[in-house]
Amino acid sequence: MATTYSVVGTSVTRDEGPDKVSGGAKYPADMAVPGTLYGKILRSPIPHARIISIDTSKARAFPGVHAVLTGADLPDRPVGRLLRDCPVLARDRVRFVGEKVAAVAADTAEAAEEALLLIDVEYEEIEAVFDSSEAMEDSAPSLHPDKADYIGLPKPASEINNVLAENHWAKGGVDQGFSESDLIFEHTFNAQLMHQAYIEPHACVVSVDGSGQVEIWANNKGPFMLRDQLAAAAGIPKDQITLYPCNIGGDFGGKGSFMDVPLCYFLSLHAGRPVKMVMDYIQELLAGNPRHPAKITLKTGMKKDGRIWARQAHVVFNSGAYGAFKPRVYLGGADHLGGAYQIPNVNIDSYMVYTNSVPCGHMRAPAKPQVHFAVESHMDMIAAEMGIDAYQFRLINVIKPGDTTPIGKEFQEIRAEDTLRGAAEAAGWDKPRSGPNIGRGMAISDQPPGSGQSSARLAMDADGNVDLHMSLFDTGTGAHTILRQVVAEVLTIPVENVRMVIEDTNAVEFDSGSGGSRVTYTSGQAVLGAANDLRGKLISRASELFESDEDQVELVSGSFVIKGDASRTVTLQEVTSQAVTDTHGPIEGQLTYTSPTSEVTGFSAQVAEVEVDPETGQVKVLKIVTAHDVGTVLNPLTHQGQIEGGVIQGLGYALMEEISIEDGRISTLSLGDYKIPTMPDIPILETVLLESPSGPAPFDSKGIGESSNVPVAGAIANAVYDAAGVRILDLPITAEKVLRALQEKEASGNG
Repeated sequence: MATTYSVVGTSVTRDEGPDKVSGGAKYPADMAVPGTLYGKILRSPIPHARIISIDTSKARAFPGVHAVLTGADLPDRPVGRLLRDCPVLARDRVRFVGEKVAAVAADTAEAAEEALLLIDVEYEEIEAVFDSSEAMEDSAPSLHPDKADYIGLPKPASEINNVLAENHWAKGGVDQGFSESDLIFEHTFNAQLMHQAYIEPHACVVSVDGSGQVEIWANNKGPFMLRDQLAAAAGIPKDQITLYPCNIGGDFGGKGSFMDVPLCYFLSLHAGRPVKMVMDYIQELLAGNPRHPAKITLKTGMKKDGRIWARQAHVVFNSGAYGAFKPRVYLGGADHLGGAYQIPNVNIDSYMVYTNSVPCGHMRAPAKPQVHFAVESHMDMIAAEMGIDAYQFRLINVIKPGDTTPIGKEFQEIRAEDTLRGAAEAAGWDKPRSGPNIGRGMAISDQPPGSGQSSARLAMDADGNVDLHMSLFDTGTGAHTILRQVVAEVLTIPVENVRMVIEDTNAVEFDSGSGGSRVTYTSGQAVLGAANDLRGKLISRASELFESDEDQVELVSGSFVIKGDASRTVTLQEVTSQAVTDTHGPIEGQLTYTSPTSEVTGFSAQVAEVEVDPETGQVKVLKIVTAHDVGTVLNPLTHQGQIEGGVIQGLGYALMEEISIEDGRISTLSLGDYKIPTMPDIPILETVLLESPSGPAPFDSKGIGESSNVPVAGAIANAVYDAAGVRILDLPITAEKVLRALQEKEASGNG
């Protein structure tokens, strides 16, 4: 029987909403620090070259210029989230079009831009490599010949040319599995370069005072990690650096990087004034930290009865010129190349490769959209060859309670089959298609929450109002509202009585920040623990008034009562008023929580229905059914918002979004050229929630931020095949690719 809550499970409106929609919310680009200069960057026009000379004399003499920097002016300390392989400014060579070569700080943005035009750089172009598979060959130029010496590189360093990280997962014996298989299938898939396409570009303001104290305002979701990264790059103690909270205008994984902050620090240091740097969208698309392209080959051995018996997976991720933007160097999502299926014999090889392209970072569920596009397309291709319905094929093989994952991991409460059935039933999988050229496709994935550390402190005043103090910077997901609901539920007060107070990085020792679907799991448990700590102190106070043992006192709907005797009550306000009077200050509760690796994951299954125009190849998504294995839904409004946003982002990934790059040069340098979904592209969306009290987060909840964007591309690819009879192996699935495939099919006589 489901537990009934008073605040949890209700659609509480986000308290920051009015400020955001009215323009009152402050973002880093809005910060007005007295004396601020404007920083601008000169970037390389060449993908791979030696820097012969840089003449900055004219720029330094330009009116209004206060600092001009090149790599020679900075300490030789590369920066990075974990792997420190990226120079703040290029020193002896550039490795991609868009790399930072020089920087200017001036009184106005216009003066800084003019000064950049006066910097003369002489390059000697050298051989470049853009294809990640080619980069692994011994004959390819080595982009980081000293990589073995980098701080943060996995040890021992890979012996493969240009490979900065490799990972291998295995279960059973794949060679024997293939020898025991009746049929073997092999296919290769390609996923494209994709930008996170948040509305707000990267921006920061950095001020270094005369004593070396550093103040930073940046749209970064991991301020404590950024503090550590800057301390390492600048060679200063981290306690000299303070990051102040700012609103973040969208993230999707892209706002966890250092981006321009270290360079902005050095400009401020040399100029003796605060410096503001704001990227425009040309710079975002040219030199941001987008989602990795991937080349994925899957080889699967099958039994005649439809059981998957062996899987060999090989994926090569194009890291671009540097690995500095990745928090773990490699992409852990590659471990999902077995999919949500029971496979007894598995071998997965994953490679992260340097090329002369824009450095890639993290994006919503890193690696999993690429991986599941390949896995779920591969599943349908096998099913078609074997003459098995795609849904029934998945039911045969989907992971069930008691099974281990393809890499041998054990999860509790596995609900993959229930989720798959929920999506299929809601979509009417077995019903006839509603017209010609209309098809359906399905896909399934799972997303366990990440782990981390978070701290929370509650302070309740005499009137029963609570301030929730945290150093958790919200990326726009509504996390702060969820955490306020947790406090309100535990203390049985209206959520309006809970105020979020976001602290700077001096407030606590460390907070992991947002990311990896861990906020409700990690920060939520910290808040829950702090609320329970405060509740315990209040009960102790109330028991003194009752002259009763603490275990006989309950807090119910804003009042304390004696168990079994509802006639004896003391209001919460009476207790808090006396407690505050006695202690001459608010009564507090606090907790620092480090979350363990979760033993629970959440599944997402989707069915897409599309229509393909045979004359143009145009794909129109008519409907997407998205089913989710969830725990307790803490806030239905924000929960559904995460689902819908993820689905539409997945649709963009499937059909249109791509940073087009040729010979290292990007041509899609605006949101006019880089297409993202708009209102006419949005299909009918139906959500199915399968709730169960099995989540690892407070009140048995589960994360929802990443899961809905993962299966979409696979479901749409399978629906396109069902509608048009052509299989697109390379994302995005554009009209041009579909039409070409239809024409080739017709020419071959299979139309």
